[in-house]
Order: sequence, then C-alpha cells, then structure tokens
Amino acid sequence: MTLHEARYEERLRADAPLLDAYLRTLEADGAPFTIPGHKRNPSMGRVVAGDVPLYGGLDSVSLAGGTLLEAERRAAVLWGADVARFSVGGSTHGNQALALAVGRPGDAVVVPRTLHRSLLLGLVLAGLDPVWLPTRVDTATGLPLGCRAADVERCLRERPDVVAVFVGDPTYVGTVGELERTAAVVHAHGVPLLVDAAWGAHFGFHPALPPHALRAGADALVTSAHKMLTGYSQAALVLARTGRIDPERLALGFEAGNTTSPAGAVLASTDAARALLELDGPALLGAVVGLVAAARARLGEVDGLAVLGSVEPTKLVLGLAGTGADGVAVGRDLREAGVEVEMAERDWLVPIVSLADTPATVDRLVTALVEAVGRRAGAPRETAVAASWSVRPDIVLSPREAFFAAATTVTAREAVGRVCAELVAPYPPGVPVLAPGERVTAEAVESLQRAAAAGTRIAYAADPTIATLRVVA
Repeated sequence: MTLHEARYEERLRADAPLLDAYLRTLEADGAPFTIPGHKRNPSMGRVVAGDVPLYGGLDSVSLAGGTLLEAERRAAVLWGADVARFSVGGSTHGNQALALAVGRPGDAVVVPRTLHRSLLLGLVLAGLDPVWLPTRVDTATGLPLGCRAADVERCLRERPDVVAVFVGDPTYVGTVGELERTAAVVHAHGVPLLVDAAWGAHFGFHPALPPHALRAGADALVTSAHKMLTGYSQAALVLARTGRIDPERLALGFEAGNTTSPAGAVLASTDAARALLELDGPALLGAVVGLVAAARARLGEVDGLAVLGSVEPTKLVLGLAGTGADGVAVGRDLREAGVEVEMAERDWLVPIVSLADTPATVDRLVTALVEAVGRRAGAPRETAVAASWSVRPDIVLSPREAFFAAATTVTAREAVGRVCAELVAPYPPGVPVLAPGERVTAEAVESLQRAAAAGTRIAYAADPTIATLRVVA
C-alpha cells in the first residue's frame, strides 16, 4: 500500500480533531477578525491560502473546544506516553524544552558530541554543563555508530553528579544504539534518559523497525513529524513519561520556547500524521522498507558504490569513495535533474525515502543517481571521516559561559588555540565541529575550510567561508 492508493484526508479527519477543525475552517464562509492579518484574502494567492491559526481558527481564542489537548492526548496514547506536546518549532524546540526541564544552571548532563546544534544551544539556554560521550565511528565507513551502554556507564561512574543522559537515536545516517541496555544503566543511577529521535518517528510501528525510544525504556523522546512521517515542515512532538521527569517543569520548558501564535496547518498535519500512523502505519512503512530494499539492490550493482546495509531499513546511505565521484558534484547534477537529496558531501549521499514515495519516484532517483555517478566517476579513494564525526573537544569554558562572554573576530589562523565563541556546523547534518567554549584546533579549521571550498554549507558561523572566527576575547 502507498499513500497514492487511497485518499486519506476524509478517512483521517474522523480520528484527527485538529485536522477536522482545520478543514472545517477552510470550508466555512467566515469573516475572521483575528490574526493573521492576511485573513486568507484571495488577492494574496496560494502563499496564505492555507494559513489557519490555532487561536480563533482551529479553536476559539480561549481554546474552549480543547481540540489541541485532545489531539495531544491521542498521540500520548499511541506512543505510550504520559505527556505529548505538539511543537511548531521542530525538534529544535523539543530538544531545548527537555534541556530546560531536567536541570538547573551548573548541573551536569551526559551528551553525545555528535549532538544536533539544537541540543547544544539547549545546554546554553539551560546553563547545563556537558559530559561528552565518546563518538564511536565505524572504521570501515567513517560514519558514526549508535550510543553504547558501556560508554554511558563509564560517564556515570566518573561523574555521579550527572542529572540526566541525552542520546541521539537513530543517528542522522540511520545507525541505532543500545537503547534498552542504556535505559537500564541510566535508571540504575537514578536519572532520566532523554532521546533525540528526530529521525525516528516511524520506529516502533513496523516489525522490521526498532522499537521507539519510550518502548525501549527512555523517559522522553523528541521526534520530527515532518521527517519520516507526513507532517508539515517544523512539525514535531515531545513525548514523555513523568516518573523521572517533573511534568510541570516540562510544561514550563516547552512553553519557554513555544510561539503564542502557532500555525494551525502545522498542528493539523501533526495530528494527521499520528492518525495515519495509527490507521495504516504498518502497511505504509512496509512499502517504504520494500522500496528501499529494491533501491539498495539496484544501486549495489554500480561499480564501487557502497550501499550500507547496517542502517535502519528505511534509510538509504550511499558511499561514493569507491567510485571516485565527488558527492558534492553528484548532488549538483541530481538537482539539475530535478532530484534533490537530503545530504550530498564528498564521500556520502543520503536521499530520504518516505511514506509519500512510490516505485516511480524511487526509480527516478535511482536512475538519476546511476547516471550522475557514472558521469563523475574517477579513481577510487579512501573514505575520509567527516569533521562532524571526528570531533574530540578540548573544553575550556561551559557552552553558556562562552556564549555570553565578550568576543572578538580574528582570522582563522589566529583563532587556533583560542576559545571558540560561536557554533560552526556543516549542514547537513548540523553537528557542530566547533562549539562555544571549546579550544579551536588547526584540524577543525582545516576540515571546515575544505568543506566550505567543496561547496558544503557551513551553518551558523558569522563567516561561513571560515576565513575568520569569533573567539572569546
């Protein structure tokens, strides 16, 4: 079954109160005297046509109808959580809400150094001090492995003052860790386990997939409804069990970064994604697993192209080093052919196959990939470990201290040995190579400059060319 084999809107609205309210608002002949100011005036065109607010749109301004609460209740039931919150700020907002919920300024938390930039900035907002988990890298591929329980155990023995453990699972490239064993270790030390599962909203809903984090024993997870599910961009969920997490602190942390004018389309799409997962999730996910398996088989016939089989079964991760092709150039070729992929760096390509794909769309991807790789093929090379996965931080100040410290801009060469005052991350994957409070190394600068020169977007830096860097004055 695929999404294209059935019209879902009417089927879902019966089980999705926010979606139903959204569609009723669009269908009504109303005269709104609330914000947004465009009031969906037809003269503004399609860009505002579907913009319905929560307040005075999906519900009354006083939220008397309780549609959001009911939608969140249904999500909590589906994931087996005590609390579910719908975010219109993506997993970025969710990660930062959890950081604000579990500690106080100066508290220590275990965090992987391959964390997304959103969680690092969550540490800044909450004033938490990171105890870095070591990054395990697959020696054959140079890609990050999932979290190991033994590494968490070691951190907790060395730092008994830790108040929470954060992990990311699955990783950006689809590797998974030992969540059940990690949860047991973390709970034996009396603290909560929190999981950034931005790329794992589909976990737990098909037998070929790993269980979702709560089922594996975690206390909270953040996940994106717009990545592997069908939500609107920025749609995310925070799901928690409250045995080890204070629900009032969680509510305060969530509202601290939540907008007071949430977009109804984002909320309604989250509700619809939950309803779709509940209605036909196993069948639809089974189709995705089949599409990815077929694509892996075809691409595995390309000489030198590495097709990873050690990642979760809906993930397509392609290594180009054996082909000699430059992934950045292949990515440009694909874009010119109308095929955009999630990540294209020198050695690796990551196209996302989702519930919305069909055999025809995946065939178009595979055909374009084979042509582009063939066009760019050259002498095979060794796979290099990307800077995002090879960081070994030398911590001088806490992220918060460095973020608020007086800073100055110097040349990249002059920055080596100084304390970084900004966050610098190739994107994707959005993992910081330099973070506030860490000593700048020559290796980090060189890797960032190489990536920028190759066409990789360097995000969040004041100077994306990395000719200069901001350092603590």
